[in-house]
Amino acid sequence: MSSEKWSVTRPADAPARSDFPLELHTYAEDFVQLMLELVRQRMANGPRPLGSPGGRSELAAALEGVIGATGRDPRDVLRIYQEVLEPTFVAMDNPTFLAFFQGAPSQAATLFDMVVSSVALRGVTWLGASGAVAAENQVLSLLAARAGLPETAGGCFLSGGSVANLSALVVARDTARLRLGLDDSQQVGIAVSDQAHPSVLHAIRIIGARPIIVSTPSHRLTAAGLQDALRECAVPPAAVVATAGTPNAGLVDDLTGIANITSRSGIWFHVDAAYGGGAALFDPDSRALFAGIERADSLVVDPHKWLFSPYDCSALIYRRPESARAVHTQRAAYFDVIHEAEYLEWNPSDFAYHSTRRPRGLPLWFALAVYGTDAFQAAVQTSLRTAEELAALVDSTPYLELVRPPELSVVLVRRLGWRKQDYQAWSEGLLERQEGFVAPTTWEAETVARLAILNPRTTIAMLEKILASMA
Repeated sequence: MSSEKWSVTRPADAPARSDFPLELHTYAEDFVQLMLELVRQRMANGPRPLGSPGGRSELAAALEGVIGATGRDPRDVLRIYQEVLEPTFVAMDNPTFLAFFQGAPSQAATLFDMVVSSVALRGVTWLGASGAVAAENQVLSLLAARAGLPETAGGCFLSGGSVANLSALVVARDTARLRLGLDDSQQVGIAVSDQAHPSVLHAIRIIGARPIIVSTPSHRLTAAGLQDALRECAVPPAAVVATAGTPNAGLVDDLTGIANITSRSGIWFHVDAAYGGGAALFDPDSRALFAGIERADSLVVDPHKWLFSPYDCSALIYRRPESARAVHTQRAAYFDVIHEAEYLEWNPSDFAYHSTRRPRGLPLWFALAVYGTDAFQAAVQTSLRTAEELAALVDSTPYLELVRPPELSVVLVRRLGWRKQDYQAWSEGLLERQEGFVAPTTWEAETVARLAILNPRTTIAMLEKILASMA
């Protein structure tokens, strides 16, 4: 992989600025070709170098005066983008980006995302975007079927797991109030483990519910732990949030045990599989880990993580979409037409708190159609195998210890003798040398290294070099 900076080349006979007339809504062939060539070169060169954050003062100085009353030559603006802005992006599609949960969008999805943007499509209603909605629903049906949800399941695509979790929990709250005969002033509780994504706890607070935080000595939510927490709950429980792929260690909660409790009590069962959904739905060998996911009342899967879509794309699926429609449908005099015409089938605006949205599921639809589901399965399995190989490599390295065997593709590594500041200095040095990006984390009050592998282009040779840097 070359680390050389790429740029759009300008032939000697390129037109002068006067030959580049740009108006807001007037087609300019040279301008379009310039931009398409930029995209072509970007994709031909593969993942960018890792990059590193820039300083506020330096960036402010470089950008001073770029926007003015009159326009600039687009080639000049592109130069600023390539030479000033882009080097400060930490490239999440680089295979040595191992911090957080990175993305590795496929070429088909990336290119079709550009096509979708060029159409200026507003994917809010069936009335305005029926074809886009139908294609997105085809993908949602595929994901629901692979999760074991009924054919009637459905939902919509949103920007990410945070907004998807929030939208689902609003439905859970209002459904519980209706079931329990409570009014809007009466609080309900939502149970969540201390290992869940922080956006879940944030969503609970936003919607005015009381968080029932369940401690997890085993780092996963269990039926026994949940049962104890519910017994002590001072408000009626509306929902339980289980995590299928915890952010810190990639563990899967006891979905079957939790589903047994929620089904007996009539409590909404929400599964946050934003990360783990890729393995749950596209790796048959991992499916047993996710037993019980088919009993979810709502399910979140982020295709921009392990299903190789561009940012931003999250799938929210309801077992009974009518429950969501009853809560999220927006009414207004100018808006009623989208609900009343006989031929209208499905409005994405009815299944989350949003209204305006881009049809962000279309790039995934295109990629699935172009490559086929077997290709996605193979890519997910490649990442899982690489994580297993990394764990074995850690086990065989004298100065390292495996904190716990990986359940999915997150590997926690202990460097013997290191303290927090050692991990931090090592992480900063890796990025400075452009060898990788690995973020430290905390495990049982101890700082360790956390390597998350979702990119099938990440090789064991790359990981060997990163581990060697810890020597």
